[in-house]
Amino acid sequence: MRQHGLLIRNLFLLGSALFFLLSACQSQPAAHLTDAPTVVADPSPSTQPAFQAPAPSSTPADLQSSTPVSALSIPSATVEASPTSTPPAVPTPTPATTTLLFTGVIVPARCVQAALDANGNPDYPYEEVRNIISGADLAVGSFNATMSDASPHTGCIPTYVLVGSPNNADALARAGFDMMSVATNHIKNCNSNTCGDKAFFDTLANLQRVGILPVGAGKNLAEAMQPVVVTVNGIRFGFVSLGQIEPMAFAGQDSPGIAVLNEENLRSAIAAARQVSDVVIAMPHWGPEDVPVPNWSQRNLARVAVEAGADLVVGNHTHVVQAVQEIDGVKVFYGLGNFVFDQGLQDHRQGVLLKVTFQGTRLVGYELIPTHVDRDGRVHLAGVLESTEILQRIEQASQAIK
Repeated sequence: MRQHGLLIRNLFLLGSALFFLLSACQSQPAAHLTDAPTVVADPSPSTQPAFQAPAPSSTPADLQSSTPVSALSIPSATVEASPTSTPPAVPTPTPATTTLLFTGVIVPARCVQAALDANGNPDYPYEEVRNIISGADLAVGSFNATMSDASPHTGCIPTYVLVGSPNNADALARAGFDMMSVATNHIKNCNSNTCGDKAFFDTLANLQRVGILPVGAGKNLAEAMQPVVVTVNGIRFGFVSLGQIEPMAFAGQDSPGIAVLNEENLRSAIAAARQVSDVVIAMPHWGPEDVPVPNWSQRNLARVAVEAGADLVVGNHTHVVQAVQEIDGVKVFYGLGNFVFDQGLQDHRQGVLLKVTFQGTRLVGYELIPTHVDRDGRVHLAGVLESTEILQRIEQASQAIK
C-alpha cells in the first residue's frame, strides 16, 4: 500500500509538472523557432597578383540557414509563429565559373611540317600541353598557315609560303581546341598564284570537319565579319577576328578572304556581336613583327575595340610576346608570341598560354603560362628561369605604354 500510494503521488507530481511545462510553452512567444541565422557569402574576389590572377574560390553550395530543434515534443500543444517574424534570407547563387584559353600563333609549316612528315605523328607538338588546352571550357588558337593538299609541302627551308597537311586539323582537335582565329596573313598560302583560294577554303573546311569553329574569314567580307557565338555555362561568348598585314588575304565584297582590320570594320563587327552575345571578345591580327611594345596603330585600335563594346581583346601576329594593358576596365593582351612555329631566335621560340576566368559575364582573373617551342614544333612549359624572362619582358612592355 505504501508503494502504491507513492506511485499515485509520483503520477500526480508528474502530471502537475507536465501541466506547468505546457503552460510555459504556450506563454512563451515562438518567434525564436523561426528566426534562423542567415549566412551570406562575400561575393567580392580577392586582390589578384600581376600576370597571375586566378578566379576566387567558388562559394559553397550549402549556404542555407538552419532552424533550432526543440528538445521536447508535445503533440497536444499548438505553437504559432510570431506574426512579426521574417523568413530567413536565401543566399544568391554564385554564377558559374568559365575558363577560356588562348594561344599564340600556330604555324605547322616549313620545318614543323617537315618533322611531322618524317615521324608521321601530327599530335606531338601538343602532347606536353594537351591537358592545359583540353582542361579549359573553351580553347581558342590563332592559325596562320594553310591545311590543304592543293600545295606540296616546302620542306625545312626559308620561305614565306606556309603550307601544311590537312591532318593538322585532326591534331588540333585531339589537343582540345574548339575555335581558331583565321583572320591571319598566311591563310591563303599556296605554292602557285592560282591555288590560294582553294587552299583557303580547304583550311576552313578541314577545321569544320573536325569540329573546330573558324572565325574571321569567309566567302566575302560580310561573312568574314560575322561573329561566332559559343554558349558555355549559359553565357553567350561572341568572338570576332579581323586582320591586317597582307592585302592578298583580305576579303572583298564578292571575293573570299579575311575580315579587314580597320576602325570602321572593328566597330561594326563588335556591334554585331554585342547584339547576340553576353561577352564580346575581339581577336585582332596586327602589329609589326619582332617588337614587344605595341605601336600607335595597335593601341588606337585597342581603344576603338573597347569603346565599341568589347569585353576582352586578345591580339596576335608579332611572333614575340607583347604588353598587357587595361583600358576603361577592359583587359587588352596585345600579343601572345609563338605557340607552334620553327623560328630560331630565342624570343621567337617563346610565348604564353592565356587562361582567362569568367564568373558569369564578369572577368575575374587571368593567368599567363609561359611556353617554349622547339624548331620541330614541340611545345614545352617553360622552365623557371625562362618563365621569369618571358614575364619580365611582358611587364617591361606593359610599363612602356602606361
